[in-house]
Amino acid sequence: MLKTGILERWNQQTLARQFLFAGGIVSIVAMLLVGAFVTNLIEDAVTRNSAATTALYVDSIIAPILPDLKTTDTLDDVTNRVLDETFGQGALGKQVVSFRLWRADGTVLYATDKTIQGKRFPPGKDLTAAFSGKMVAQFDYVDDAESFDQRSFGKPLLEIYNPILQPWSGEVIAVTEFYEIADDFQQSLSQARLQSWLAVAGVTTTFFLLLSAIVFKGSRMIEAQQRSLTERVVDLQSLLTQNRTLHSRAQRASQRATALNEGYLRRLGADLHDGPAQLVAYAALRVDSALLVDPEAPRDVREAEIAAIKARLQEAMDEIRSICSGLVLPQIETAAVPEILEKVVGAHRERTAATVDLNVASPARPLLPSAKICIYRFVQEALNNGYRHAAGANQTVTQTYEGNMIIVEVSDDGPGFDKSTMRPEGLGIAGLRERIESLGGTFDLATSSRGTTVRMSLNVHESEHV
Repeated sequence: MLKTGILERWNQQTLARQFLFAGGIVSIVAMLLVGAFVTNLIEDAVTRNSAATTALYVDSIIAPILPDLKTTDTLDDVTNRVLDETFGQGALGKQVVSFRLWRADGTVLYATDKTIQGKRFPPGKDLTAAFSGKMVAQFDYVDDAESFDQRSFGKPLLEIYNPILQPWSGEVIAVTEFYEIADDFQQSLSQARLQSWLAVAGVTTTFFLLLSAIVFKGSRMIEAQQRSLTERVVDLQSLLTQNRTLHSRAQRASQRATALNEGYLRRLGADLHDGPAQLVAYAALRVDSALLVDPEAPRDVREAEIAAIKARLQEAMDEIRSICSGLVLPQIETAAVPEILEKVVGAHRERTAATVDLNVASPARPLLPSAKICIYRFVQEALNNGYRHAAGANQTVTQTYEGNMIIVEVSDDGPGFDKSTMRPEGLGIAGLRERIESLGGTFDLATSSRGTTVRMSLNVHESEHV
């Protein structure tokens, strides 16, 4: 569980933070390893160079006074005395605190410490390496078994094993071991260590910062792309939701349109049946009446019957024309909104002889024909409903603009009605709502005992000519 929790928290971090943490640890470990390796290399190089310089100096002084150690196993008194004087005074005596001359079998031929001179010790690895022809140098506190005095000196020394070669054969005939006070060398070595660590730390830090800058830039780019993708996904989800909503609305609108068309056809049939058809049927019955067939019927009675038949037929024609005028739209494609409103209000006034006030905003804005037809039918149906249910009491048509929206209101001062009594299958209100919402507009109806107001709104920018 703990491992899973840590992994989850790690995955929740950004790429930049992950790199900063992991890369920082790797960089520190790499810096320590590389720094230690480079420092060891520098220490070895500095130690060898310093030891080689000292060994060459000591060898230049000691070699001329030594006998041929290939043929001589011991040193005579004169050589011992010269070596004592050499290491007891002068520059070499101040620089070298201890000196030994070794034979291949581990015998100390000469030593500034007379207590070990002539003694034999097991050859150590450094002495063995020197007899193989290699110069060995170590900078540290002395830990050899035969170097008690040097350990008691209490200072770090530069211990050097230098092979002495026979000039004509190059054979190692002896080894000099001496200890140099390394105060200056220690200071130089410390500076070299510090400089190497600073160099490694500087290079590692610079490299890490450059990589961090690249990773942070990439991380910001990735985060920006993720945000952009997230926004696109949200937009797509919103569009999908809108598409589903619109699809559902389109299905409902299609179903409602079918129902409305059937309803309009039924109402049209009912209007024709209850109006012109009855009048024509009445006229047909009167044509077969005995007054017109009987030749003995009085002329004035016959003419009165014919006049009544003509009157019924003319009345039927008037009703048919009235129904057709409501079905056929005037030329509104090229007309502006004020002209359309004047036409529909004028037609209502002529048909009902009612008084309708018209208020129109100016200047008019261009609209698509579908929006103009919607406005025409909205006002026509609203005025008809108001005339039918409120007797046309103080009907008013008002057109305004609110920002990008065109607003059309039709109101009256009738008694109003209860919305709960409205039938869902009613043609008027349902047809208006479906027509307006299909164009992306809104429909609202408010009614009370003080009157009724129906209101529609459409977006001018979405409905203007392109």
